[in-house]
Amino acid sequence: MTIRLICPKEHPLLETFIYEAVFVPPGEPAPAREIIFEPRVFAYIKNFGALPHDCCVVAEIDNQVVGAAWVRVIGAYGYVDDETPELAISVLPPFRGQGIGTALLTELFAQLKQRGYNKTSLAVQQQNPAAKLYLRAGYQIIAEKDEEYLMIKELS
Repeated sequence: MTIRLICPKEHPLLETFIYEAVFVPPGEPAPAREIIFEPRVFAYIKNFGALPHDCCVVAEIDNQVVGAAWVRVIGAYGYVDDETPELAISVLPPFRGQGIGTALLTELFAQLKQRGYNKTSLAVQQQNPAAKLYLRAGYQIIAEKDEEYLMIKELS
């Protein structure tokens, strides 16, 4: 497995990865793929690479991108302020549970530190098993709203 920065020609892959990042509770049907075009979801991928804070790392296995972790400074689900980039992360289903998410986060945090960021945020459904990954990665719950946690990771 290789973890590297995303190439501009790969930006369209983020449509797949944001869809895979949508939490589906056990026993519930997956939403229609068009959910990615809802404004607060689409904000994570719209014109990715055009904003100065955009940063994405991908996991590649056998020349296939199987995971992505990226940040943008946007006013979406994980918004805390205008300087804190919000995280999105996703690993394709056949590749989950193999440490890829942890490896993506480790590299993304290193990239963010190099770029001078001191924190990142995210929102996650409380039922989502990924919440445990985020806690292990050093995120802290700063607020609970509805069925979500708002989390911050200090990078310093």
